[in-house]
Amino acid sequence: MGLVRVQGAVAVMLLTGSAVAAIGPVVFVGLVVPYLARYLAGRTGSEADNRLLLPLAALLGPCLLLAADVVGRVVAPPIEVQAGLLVAFVGGPFFVVLARRRRLAEL
Repeated sequence: MGLVRVQGAVAVMLLTGSAVAAIGPVVFVGLVVPYLARYLAGRTGSEADNRLLLPLAALLGPCLLLAADVVGRVVAPPIEVQAGLLVAFVGGPFFVVLARRRRLAEL
């Protein structure tokens, strides 16, 4: 039984690693969207209501990725910029601003 668990864990790790390697910067969608949903809903901290935030995040995620794909196709007409690069381009500065805002709030 122990050998089956180890083999299963190794298989899960390999599949997860390959999926992350294939998708790459699109992971920023999963990180940015919940914060964006909280901002748009106007609720932060303990007053957040998941009955509103979860459906809003479920709608914002595909919208963000679709917008990044459309912009990537329009920005440089002969070539297509990957949607993952555009999401990372937006997600990176978003997290810098978020971290600086939290750090300033702690001071």
